[in-house]
Amino acid sequence: MIYKVSYIVLGGKHPGTIRNEAEYPQVGDIVKIGKHSFEIVEVLELVPPRLDFGYLHVTCRMLD
Repeated sequence: MIYKVSYIVLGGKHPGTIRNEAEYPQVGDIVKIGKHSFEIVEVLELVPPRLDFGYLHVTCRMLD
């Protein structure tokens, strides 16, 4: 399954991004967006999966 993930960064210090992921993101995971690292603090399913796609909203906080 491919996950369409909308990454939202707390505090507005980074614009976030939308990208495809092969793995389901988990709270506590560290993701790299550009040159910055972020810790995932919340994962929400936007709509039920359709065919081979899941649609997720991920809230994260900047680490560096």
